[in-house]
Amino acid sequence: MNKQALNTLYHCVYNIHYHLVFVSKYRRLFITPEVASYLESQYRRLLETWNCELLECNGESDHLHLLISANPKIQPSKMVNSLKTATSRLVRKEFPEHLGQFYWKPVFYSRSYCLVSCGGAPLEIVKQYLDQQEGFE
Repeated sequence: MNKQALNTLYHCVYNIHYHLVFVSKYRRLFITPEVASYLESQYRRLLETWNCELLECNGESDHLHLLISANPKIQPSKMVNSLKTATSRLVRKEFPEHLGQFYWKPVFYSRSYCLVSCGGAPLEIVKQYLDQQEGFE
């Protein structure tokens, strides 16, 4: 891992990345390029308030993928729930007619989500590095 990829915070050095997937409620196909662009800008804005960064955002009409550079002070589950709550409310307010064609209740996301940690080196390389350490003799 090169030093330029590391971030610092008080007394720690870190490099935390998450791959987050949000799915639309009932897998309805309603995410248009305009809705996706609006959501991307909101994700970016919200993550910046937590000293995190949205690196990539893409998806299809029923789900979105986010690549996030995270801060170690942030609890992943709280970050996900805050993102889902805030952006659901904002997107329903911004596109009421469009979303009204798909939902009669104020919903947007499925209750579930997928969150995967991703780093610079594959686990096999990290295991190999740890195996090569001298030990406690």
